[in-house]
Amino acid sequence: MFHPFCYHAYVWFAKSRAISHHLNREVGFMGILHQKFWTSSCSRHPSSLSSIFIPAGIHEDHPTPHVFPFNSSITTRFSLRRFKSTKAASQLEQLYSTDDDDHDTSQALDFPGGKVTYIPEMRFLSESNGKRVPCYRVLDDNGEIIRGSDYEQLSEEVAVKIYSNMVSLQMMDTVFYEAQRQGRISFYLTSTGEEAINIASAAALSADDIILPQYREPGILLWRGFTIQEFANQCFGNKDDYGKGRQMPIHYGSKKHNFVTVSSPIATQLPQAVGIAYSLKMDKKDSCVVTYTGDGGTSEGDFHAALNFAAVTEAPVVFICRNNGWAISTHISEQFRSTILITSLLPLPVLFSSTRSPLLQLTSDGIVVRGRAYGIRSIRVDGNDALAVYSAIHAAREMAISMQRPVLVEALSYRAGHHSTSDDSTKYRPVDEIDYWKKERNPVNRFRKWVERNGWWSEEKESELRSSFKKQLLQVIQVAEKTEKPPLKYLFSDVYDIPPPNLCEQEKQLRETIHAHPQDYPSDVPL
Repeated sequence: MFHPFCYHAYVWFAKSRAISHHLNREVGFMGILHQKFWTSSCSRHPSSLSSIFIPAGIHEDHPTPHVFPFNSSITTRFSLRRFKSTKAASQLEQLYSTDDDDHDTSQALDFPGGKVTYIPEMRFLSESNGKRVPCYRVLDDNGEIIRGSDYEQLSEEVAVKIYSNMVSLQMMDTVFYEAQRQGRISFYLTSTGEEAINIASAAALSADDIILPQYREPGILLWRGFTIQEFANQCFGNKDDYGKGRQMPIHYGSKKHNFVTVSSPIATQLPQAVGIAYSLKMDKKDSCVVTYTGDGGTSEGDFHAALNFAAVTEAPVVFICRNNGWAISTHISEQFRSTILITSLLPLPVLFSSTRSPLLQLTSDGIVVRGRAYGIRSIRVDGNDALAVYSAIHAAREMAISMQRPVLVEALSYRAGHHSTSDDSTKYRPVDEIDYWKKERNPVNRFRKWVERNGWWSEEKESELRSSFKKQLLQVIQVAEKTEKPPLKYLFSDVYDIPPPNLCEQEKQLRETIHAHPQDYPSDVPL
């Protein structure tokens, strides 16, 4: 008699097309699943963190997904070197060929990918499992560890750096936003309310991990050592900007820091991330790709293409979705049938004063369940809890690398600022809703309480940090503003080794137009 966990783990392995195909042709089961692994794993009660990861496959007889325990000892014993095993492919086939033990399993369709059992009843799959996926959380609203929490321990050095970077990101956003309002830069958007997702996820990764951001992840660069002068140079588009002034502000990029340059089109980075992750897999690199998107990005076709691409190639990529409820200006209830933000591990009051409160939406279950649909392990985490984000991303990264497979993380948060300087979010959401999240659910304040409780921070250190960083910000803005702009020729370079005639003609016409109408063009751009 199989233990339920063991059974589902067997099914999970069977659903890998590559493994099934190889086992059918070559070898058997015990080389891939060592008996010691199953004996020890099945007797161990899963931890609270691992229990929230949703396995890629679920048996119909058990609507609540069973847990695939995850810890370093398991990944050491089970490194998923996929193509080493022995015999008994028929055992796998038999396990995978039936989803119903009450029917004759000999009546089955031998279909590509595995046998499918026939049944006489007409059955439609339910549109949802009926229960919400819980949200992993470590710190309560007062910054205290929730009893029984399973999380990665942080040293004083790392914890203080996380908090300092969260404050720095918050301050940088404030000053650069004001600079845009003063007309000194053309555009800006902030990470207000999402600082924990930025910094804590960055802290959980290796410098070798490749980042494909959306556009609200400057905290990853900040963590990796991108200077505030470099941020300012990009926003002001001067000659020291690595993009040579071609990109609009906040479209950062850094080859040194493995941070692929931001591009404006929504979700295009997701399938690109899978391709890069697959190359890391082919090269047997001990690193992964991490890519970010918002809840709005999940409504794009590229999101679905990327998840399917990642699942089929089993690419070591971590998808991090910042579900802040509003996309650019569209409430998630109008985006997809997946709206709930409050779950069993988040005992919070009613957060939204609008009639479209997530608590009133009795539909399917957000973004996290989409991973399961594509066969990707997934987890939902409180995006305003830096300790929970750090722990979840740390575990997801280990899974992606050691098991060579994709992972989806849905981080529940809230965009407390406007979408950008081109947006007024009070036009589509209540002001008291925004104020609530800014004051009561502030991720920076919550993490500060925990750091202070550990004796690692004080009011004196807070004042010193804020005073020092503000001076640096004002200084780098002055330097960036005074630095010369890139020359006009950079508009036409770095595409062709030898520019074609049509491009040369365009450059000639532009220069002639500028000379004829100098008052219509910036005087500080070298010709």
